[in-house]
Amino acid sequence: MSDVLFPASVIGSMPRSAFVRDLIADEPVDPDAMDAAVAYIVRLQERAGLDVVNDGEWRRKSYIGVIAELAHGFELSTNPADGRPWTIVTDRLAPKHAGFIAAEVDFVKQLTGRKIKATIPAPALLGERMWDAGESAKAYPTCEAFVEDCVPILRNEIERIRDAGADIVQIDDPHLCLFVDPEVRAGYDDAEGAAAFSVDMVNQLVDGIAGIRTAVHLCRRAGARTRGEAAFEGGYEAIIGQLNRLQVDHLTMEFTVPEAGDMEVFRMLREDFEIGLGCVSVAPGQIDSPGTIVERVERAMQYLAPERITLNPDCGFAPGSGAVVPIDEVYTKINNQVAAAEILRQKHS
Repeated sequence: MSDVLFPASVIGSMPRSAFVRDLIADEPVDPDAMDAAVAYIVRLQERAGLDVVNDGEWRRKSYIGVIAELAHGFELSTNPADGRPWTIVTDRLAPKHAGFIAAEVDFVKQLTGRKIKATIPAPALLGERMWDAGESAKAYPTCEAFVEDCVPILRNEIERIRDAGADIVQIDDPHLCLFVDPEVRAGYDDAEGAAAFSVDMVNQLVDGIAGIRTAVHLCRRAGARTRGEAAFEGGYEAIIGQLNRLQVDHLTMEFTVPEAGDMEVFRMLREDFEIGLGCVSVAPGQIDSPGTIVERVERAMQYLAPERITLNPDCGFAPGSGAVVPIDEVYTKINNQVAAAEILRQKHS
């Protein structure tokens, strides 16, 4: 990912101030104001010293709902379970604003000479969150049929992201990590088959894609405490066979929470994977010192060569409606992350 050991990045989302939330809620969005806001969050990452930067996902109404920018066929509704906004598929997908995410990259490319990451949601995650048996079945009788139709839309965007100059594209897949939890697995008729389907869809996304590094973010929902969502128990061992089938260059894995299990699991992974080590907590009010971050990375080095390790927070900093993580706190967190990377380079280069 970088020319230095222990390169540092964020996962994707950065916290949104009230100003940015107001901007994204406007129709249409004020383009000059949004450009200025994105320039600020890129400069913040540069000032902190990150080796890989992005636009904080600030142009997106949601990290999942971005698919509705890329394709027709979606309707904004309200989730009856919790009252939150809910984008659901109600019609057959058709291309819409192809290049929406690529345009994020193009703008960041104009601002920085650092490496750039772009993020997209995994196909199976979209199925889990956006297909509803009652509302979606006329267009897609099964969730799997909807997911399969998402693949060419997202694959086209990956190619545009690469052509815009991104160095890495990260596929966010908390759905795959559901299958670490025994209770979740018990709720499926064929949990292993469902996990395999998620992997198959990612592999179709990246098959034959060259000229950009590919990553999967294995989100354990470390941000669940922030977003009010369920946290899932169980170590990565339950899905290790599926992880080893992923045809990507890089895996990001959370390790600041005890639910993630022991780092010895790295012994079970293919040796060609680069590992984005979740070594910085995203929990509000919890600021890890550089020394704590160094200790986590050095534990991982019992199983991984230094050249395979990159540093990142466990998860995104959650720009969604349920997140309250102050931007100044995040700045301190990533400053400490960069300080830890410098310590590690001095000790192990």
